[in-house]
Amino acid sequence: MEKMMPQLSPTLTTILLLLLSNIFMTFAWYGHLKHLKGSAVFVAIMVSWGIAFFEYMLMVPANRIGATVFSLAQLKILQEVITLSVFIPFAVLYMKEPFKLNYVYAGMCLLGAVYFMFYHKS
Repeated sequence: MEKMMPQLSPTLTTILLLLLSNIFMTFAWYGHLKHLKGSAVFVAIMVSWGIAFFEYMLMVPANRIGATVFSLAQLKILQEVITLSVFIPFAVLYMKEPFKLNYVYAGMCLLGAVYFMFYHKS
């Protein structure tokens, strides 16, 4: 019998789960700055914690699956690249922060980190 959904590779599954988890994480960490400015810090913490629960529901499986195809250091750098890739559009488009050249510089530094973790043999 044919499967209803195609099986994704562990690499693609890890990347997709990390991407989704980072969207939740970014809203949990920074969304309250836009929506709960006037609320008590305890309220912001509880709302952020509730959002972060969904982040963990995606992050833990992503790391478990990712650990089958990546080293721990590679998994961490992948996480950081995805974090910045989610954060910049969030900051610019959602939070209405101005785009800064610093984002490009940070991305370039992360590309260097990717090189050293994935391709440089020492």
